[in-house]
Amino acid sequence: MSDEAGLLRRPTTRRSVVAAGAAGLTGLLGACGAGSGGGERGGEPGERLGSASQVPEGGGTVFGEQGVVVTQPAAGEYRGFSAICPHQGCTVSEVRDGTIDCLCHGSKFAIEDGSVVRGPATEPLAPREIAVSGDTVRLA
Repeated sequence: MSDEAGLLRRPTTRRSVVAAGAAGLTGLLGACGAGSGGGERGGEPGERLGSASQVPEGGGTVFGEQGVVVTQPAAGEYRGFSAICPHQGCTVSEVRDGTIDCLCHGSKFAIEDGSVVRGPATEPLAPREIAVSGDTVRLA
């Protein structure tokens, strides 16, 4: 009943297989999820996001592939934010009526500074450095 190292060998049961699978799945999901920390995806410094003309005055544009939202609260004044909602890691969907909106759970953020206008999010959108040169918007 014991092996050469003096350890007991236990038979493999359905319970041990399910427990091992659940532990592995938990680790995999934890590694893949964005979580509520608002992690960033893509978007390397210097990467072109788009044209300044794509970012309307008093509104903004979501550059989802790079994980960035660029807003223009006033003429010629551009701001960059993470497109990852700090509530549960969804990508914000649109900029509308002066807010950056996450349609997953209804959070809204101010285009001026990324602050929470309406929850459930309790943290603002993380700022992202951008640069506008001519009609080109890039990550700084």
